[in-house]
Formats: sequence, C-alpha cells, structure tokens
Amino acid sequence: MADYDYDFFVIGAGSGGVRASRLAASFGARVAVAEERFLGGTCVNVGCIPKKLLVYASAFREEVAEAQEGYGWSLDGLDFDWPRLIENKNREIARLNGVYQKLLDAAGVESIEGRATLAGPHTVAIGGRTLSARHILVATGSSAFRPPEILGIEHAITSDEAFYLEALPERVIVVGGGYIAVEFAGIFHGMGADVCQLYRGPMFLRGFDDDLRQHLAGEMRGRGIDLRFDSVPVKIEQARGGIRATLSDGQVLEADYLLCATGRHPNSEGLGLEELGVKKTANGAVVVDAYSNTSLPSIHAIGDVTDRINLTPVAIHEAICLANTLFNDRPMAPVHDAVPAAVFSQPPLGTVGLTESEARARYGAIDVYRSTFRALKQTLTSSPTRCMMKLVVDRASDRVVGLHMAGAEAGEIVQGFAVAVRAGLSKVQFDATIGIHPTLAEEFVTLREPVPEA
Repeated sequence: MADYDYDFFVIGAGSGGVRASRLAASFGARVAVAEERFLGGTCVNVGCIPKKLLVYASAFREEVAEAQEGYGWSLDGLDFDWPRLIENKNREIARLNGVYQKLLDAAGVESIEGRATLAGPHTVAIGGRTLSARHILVATGSSAFRPPEILGIEHAITSDEAFYLEALPERVIVVGGGYIAVEFAGIFHGMGADVCQLYRGPMFLRGFDDDLRQHLAGEMRGRGIDLRFDSVPVKIEQARGGIRATLSDGQVLEADYLLCATGRHPNSEGLGLEELGVKKTANGAVVVDAYSNTSLPSIHAIGDVTDRINLTPVAIHEAICLANTLFNDRPMAPVHDAVPAAVFSQPPLGTVGLTESEARARYGAIDVYRSTFRALKQTLTSSPTRCMMKLVVDRASDRVVGLHMAGAEAGEIVQGFAVAVRAGLSKVQFDATIGIHPTLAEEFVTLREPVPEA
C-alpha cells in the first residue's frame, strides 16, 4: 500500500469540509484541511448565519408597529444603529470561527492556512509544499456572481459586501429572483430603506411552488417593496454618491447601492481539476456520482462546488455519507429527496417535497389542500399580512408529497413537518393528528377540503 502523508486531505473548511474532516478523523483517518480564508465557509461568514441575524434585526420594525397599534405598547424615541448591529454581527462570526478551529483541533485534524491546489491524483500543493493523501476532497463552495453583460457591473455590490456596509443605505436596488435577492430586499426594507427589486423573469423564486411564489410577491408589494418582474438593468453608473441604473425598458433609477444577487458559481477554477481531467459541467460544477466521487477515484467533491442542492445541511449530509463510505466501511449515498428549505423573506417561506406542478407531472392525479388566512397575531392590527398553507397529496396512495407555507416561523414549522413528509405519512395520518391551538402549525392537520380542480 502506498505511503501517504495523510489518509484524507480536505480543500475547504466550510460546513461540509469541516464535518467530513472531523468524522473521518473519528474513524481513525489521518486528516488535514486547508482553508485560504475563514473557517466555516460561506454559511458562517457571508451566508446563513449573518444573514439570519440581519433578518432578525429587520423584523423588529414591523413587530414594534404592531405592538403599538394593537397591543397597547407605547414605544417612543426608537432608533436603529446599523454600525452597532454590524459590529455585534462581526463579533459573533469571529466567535464561530474560533469554535470551528476548536472542533478541528479536538478531532485531531491538522489545519493548514493557505490555498491548496491539486498537483496530482494523490497530491496537493500548498505554501510551497507538496503533500500526499490517499483521498482528496474538494469542498470549496461557491461565490457570488456578477453578470458580465451588464455594462458597469463593477459598480454593483454582492451579498458579500452587503454584510459589511459602513452605513445603512436609504435606497437600494436588488437585482435577482432567488432566495438571496428576496431575503436582502426584505432586510433592507425592514430597516427602513426604499427597496426596488428587479427580476428578469415573469415571477421570482423559480423552482418553488407557484402559489408560494405568488403569495410572497403580493406580501412584499403590500409592505411597500417596489417589485418589478421582466425588468433588468442594462447599465450601471456612478452618480451623486451612489449609482444610476438604466433598465431594459429605458427607465432610470438612482440608489445608494445596487445589490447583485443573480446566482452563485462553483469555486472550481484554478484548483488543478482541469489538468487532471476531472469532469466539470458548463457552469464549473464538479461532476460526481451518487457517492460524491469525481471521475478520478481518489478525488471527491461535496457541497456547493458540485451544484446539487446548495444548502449547508445538504453539504453536511454529503460529508457524513462520504466519510462513512471512505473510512468506516459503510457505503452511504446522500439522499436529495424531500429536502426541507426555508426562505427568510418577510414573511418567511418553508417548503418540503414536491411542488404542485412537480407532483402533477410525477403522479398525474393529485389533491391540493390550501388555506390563506389572517394569523391571530394580526387580528388586533390593521396589518394586511396573510399566511398561506398548502398540502399536495398523491391521490392514489393518499401520501403527502409536498408541504408549503408562507407565514411567521415557517422554517421552524416546516422543519417538524419535514419528518412526516420524509417518512411518507398519509393525509389520513395528518388528519388524525390533533393540532395545538391556537397556532399557525395546526392548520396543516385541519385542512379537510381539497381545492376544486379547474
């Protein structure tokens, strides 16, 4: 057997890379992980964690308004301090960076700071050294993408820079129709900025259930966000301390910033993959099989760099499966069906399983249960906010194959129901479950009449 410096060398210390490293080490492997930036990857530093903290901060304005109007609170003299929020956020991210380092140290994983590249099927180059490993994992994630066809795109910021702005902007243009664009539109609007969101297509959040998409669009417009579909900037210029954007229809908008949230690309360039003949897709995603193996047996890839389902828990799941396969004699293929997801928009969305259109294509005959209503919390206020809950059921088996929600704490609620959908529970079993009253979640077990077919 060849003598290697390590059994497992991981390139990228994001959530997936760290979990794979720690678990492989727990199985007795000699492991090293290389990271050129910050431990924790996108999620910890410029993704899930800081974004959710900003979402929490942005929600208080609406909470305060409802408290004053409907619940008897008098809250005068309130002020919002953006620099303090960012300072506190930065402190928490630094703490989490330290937590990740301690986890690696405790697991016996060697941490190497620097950019690692592939020098061969079993070798990596980093910091002037060449190291060998029986298995190499590419877990380098993805990066925010600026569409080059927009003239002056260099004047736009991405979500990376949005987390570190020195002052809260008064006017923001958000370009994009994915969950990152939707979430930042809500964040800035909730903090008091004037927000215009542009999307090139007829409806944002492609891939989500159509009822969910349309419901959120109405809610965002009702809150005062200028939401424009079939509209994109064609030119961005600097103007009066901010930017000026010329749109595809000739309109001109001015703002302090234009946030470009038009997607992310896999971080696969310059790693040496091409030189070794590792297969990639047209957008740079590393091609892997069901067990996260690339076209070279000794090189593996997980997470956003593979562009399968780009969510932190999915990368962690893929990491667990790979470490067990390689070092625990338990071949495990990651499961990408019925993966729950949330969009921390305002209101938030939660979803698991098939959309209505996907279910019709797969099963043909389905039943749809849907309810749109005003939550109890809003009944003492003039808020127009409404919740939406939806179940998609395969008529032949009575199995709930899709569950979707727009409303307060959607992510928390759908996480629990995701267990039921993943377990393949039937509508009869949902109906037999007693609800907790009064809650939003009880609606999912009290939906009785299917929506009439058109």
